[in-house]
Amino acid sequence: MCGIVGYIGTKQAYPILIKGLKRLEYRGYDSAGVALISNQQQLNVYKAKGKVSELENFVIQKDITGNIGIAHTRWATHGEPCSENAHPHYSSTETLALIHNGIIENYADLKEKLQAKGYEFKSSTDTEVLVQFIEYIKITNNLDLLTAVQLALNEVIGAYAIAILEKDHPDVIIAARKSSPLVVGIGENEFFLASDATPIVEYTDKVVYLKDEEIAVIHRTDLKVVNLNNVESTPEIKQVAMKLGQIEKGGYPHFMIKEIIEQPDCIYDCMRGRINVDVNNVVLSAVIDHKERLLAAKRFVIVACGTSWHAGLIGKQLIESFCRIPVEVEYASEFRYRDPVIDESDVVIAISQSGETADTLAAVELARSRGAFIYGICNSVGSSIPRATHTGSYIHVGPEIGVASTKAFTGQVTVLTMLALTLAKEKNTINDEEYIKVIRALNDVPVKMKEVLKLNNKIAELAKIFTYAHNFIYLGRGYSYPVALEGALKLKEISYIHAEGYPAAEMKHGPIALIDAEMPVVVIATQNGLYEKVLSNIQEIKARKGKVIAVVTEGDEIISKIADYCIELPTSLECIDPLIATVPLQLLAYHIAVCKGMDVDQPRNLAKSVTVE
Repeated sequence: MCGIVGYIGTKQAYPILIKGLKRLEYRGYDSAGVALISNQQQLNVYKAKGKVSELENFVIQKDITGNIGIAHTRWATHGEPCSENAHPHYSSTETLALIHNGIIENYADLKEKLQAKGYEFKSSTDTEVLVQFIEYIKITNNLDLLTAVQLALNEVIGAYAIAILEKDHPDVIIAARKSSPLVVGIGENEFFLASDATPIVEYTDKVVYLKDEEIAVIHRTDLKVVNLNNVESTPEIKQVAMKLGQIEKGGYPHFMIKEIIEQPDCIYDCMRGRINVDVNNVVLSAVIDHKERLLAAKRFVIVACGTSWHAGLIGKQLIESFCRIPVEVEYASEFRYRDPVIDESDVVIAISQSGETADTLAAVELARSRGAFIYGICNSVGSSIPRATHTGSYIHVGPEIGVASTKAFTGQVTVLTMLALTLAKEKNTINDEEYIKVIRALNDVPVKMKEVLKLNNKIAELAKIFTYAHNFIYLGRGYSYPVALEGALKLKEISYIHAEGYPAAEMKHGPIALIDAEMPVVVIATQNGLYEKVLSNIQEIKARKGKVIAVVTEGDEIISKIADYCIELPTSLECIDPLIATVPLQLLAYHIAVCKGMDVDQPRNLAKSVTVE
């Protein structure tokens, strides 16, 4: 989850590193630190608890000169957030400094061995163990740093992306990765290093994505890539399509509201080149290229975590309804540990915004080892999951910086809808009339999202009423049940209000005991699907004095008279409703959190890209 930045070149490193940390702060913000080899050839390490701004204050009056450095923003795994546990970590002689994203699983064994050799530790992190272990191997065997790193990593169990500086060699950064992302940016007589491309795009669009167990030896004018056994490979240089404006707030107070408001354009970009309304057609190249394998599937299994899992629940209904193929939706974190029954007849769909989610990546590797065909749905081009899958589709919604996912969710649902339509057409399980109707409804989503976004001010006023609520229940049926789950997740992520989503019919089997005059209940109650049943559920809530916020279809004259508050949505098809109904729930969560004075973009204890277990 942590963010890594590095620079080597002719410019002063510190300003580049600090700006890079701010761009990566969504990956972790418990503490931050920087290591620089100064103009006086000193290896200086500065770190502070809290956000990057605390580090900036700490280094005032410190020597921050030097044109080589590494920096880190932390999401705590081993050891509480504090300056001692912040990265970078010195080796015992203070000639090495190392930053790390990931978890070293056998750190306790390594630490015990080093303590037996007389090593002392200043932190409770696995990362300090790693840098001490590298130094121990280097000194004991009189080795150069690269060889010591290779030998150390051959004994490490776990996940890592690391960068390391050596005081006596101020012209090189050594970086390595396994199961945690690391990108090298290539400039003119300078190189950049980062956990993803966001800190790099300001300076260059040429990058190298390191592969598992690769080590980058980065000199001022040269890049060499080797593996743990010192076999050299030619780095594959790719061009990043990301633009600087995509990763800046653009005048909005938070990234989250910017990303909510961007959704109409993002969904248009997601569909562009894939939907042709003039000829009533949907084309996903991944399906065309692998048609036989996909159509031969006896079952689809969707693996995902968090918001992506909610998108998967909608995908299940879409694929089963249109394609008549059974679909299972699994939490990737559970799937990988329960010895699932998977074979060559299965297609596994892996969904991840970042493409680096550790549990989802592990689930992909497990399913692939069992012979399943893997289809990835991701946002981040060049990330680990797309590289590990047989094929897939990018959602093309642009970088998502806010920790609480918004446009990635709607992008994932859009791709799943297009996938279901494409497969159904190839299987002849959908008639032409239904096929055309859904295509046109999907094509209309950006326009209808814009209509919903006009309710922003109204929802902001509504949010003020519920700022001090302690609990929320979200209810929906059919396609709207996953929307209820996602709405509840958004609220608890950023406002810290306890919220739960349920199928509306399940309210009677437990949650109804919680209903009273202090309990707000959000009900997705559009006129599609089981409208009369949801109406009955609302009446049951009102009979117990619950406060109902109903998300209804424009012009509703029944629920609007019963509910305490209504949010009206444009008419759409039931299977398309989730794309439209999600938006007001995102806005409601956002405005409640703002009213409570919360840090919307960087909620406590969370990080954007979950690259550890």
